[in-house]
Amino acid sequence: MVPVTLDLVQSQDILDRANGKRLRELKKEAVARLCTQAYRQNGCMTNAELAILLKISTPTVSKYISEWELEYKTVLPRRGSIHDMGPTLTHKKVIIHKLSIEQKSVQQTGRETYHSPQAIQRYISAFRQVLLCRQKEMNTDEIAFAIGVTKRLVREYEQIIDEYKSKGYNAGTLLENELHVENNVETWILENAVK
Repeated sequence: MVPVTLDLVQSQDILDRANGKRLRELKKEAVARLCTQAYRQNGCMTNAELAILLKISTPTVSKYISEWELEYKTVLPRRGSIHDMGPTLTHKKVIIHKLSIEQKSVQQTGRETYHSPQAIQRYISAFRQVLLCRQKEMNTDEIAFAIGVTKRLVREYEQIIDEYKSKGYNAGTLLENELHVENNVETWILENAVK
């Protein structure tokens, strides 16, 4: 736990509200702002903390986060995503999409999702292992045993794979894509140490 200074209300919020912006939109933006501000001060907000600060329910915070992340196609830095906690698969999905579909580098993906290169490597490795096992027609239990992860985690990756399949992506192509690593890893580490 670290102390952080957060802007619950900014002058732009007041102007936006006076110009008719919905309170719901202001609170959704506030959730994103508070997560980012805390992260830049080496802090990490939980949904419950955000709910208390903004005087809204925890499920409402979760809804705002999901909407914001979908709208901006990035992951907000919060306790669940930073420490890989909870049942959400949003960060996995975003990371896999950035690496496999958008062909972004590991470092760029890390900057955009607030994840370390090690975490990103873990996600893409597990995704590819599940994808390969699915090509070999293994079931969820067999995959979980073969790659040493929980069935719940396998099902999360299977859900992502099924979504790609429904959009016409070829599993073989996703396996063939190589990870791009920027030459200067030290730059990435320094940039993130400052945030």
